[in-house]
Amino acid sequence: MGRAAEILGVSAAFLRSLGAAKLIEPQRSEGGHRRYSRYQLRLAARARQMVDHGTALEAACRIIILEDQLAEALRINTQLQQGGTRQ
Repeated sequence: MGRAAEILGVSAAFLRSLGAAKLIEPQRSEGGHRRYSRYQLRLAARARQMVDHGTALEAACRIIILEDQLAEALRINTQLQQGGTRQ
């Protein structure tokens, strides 16, 4: 968690708050340390950007979740329009 916070320029508490808001749920190492994927780090960076611009944390997390769901729906729609059913 410390390294992820350092990379993003945020506190560990900020990353924990993203977990509490259900934006990211890191994997755990055998020692219990949080492990974040690159995708999760991108989401956390986007949340930080939004919070830095005045968006409340809970609202930022909800917006990011909805943006992610929309992108997935658009991807599936494109596949269906192209005649493919692979996911």
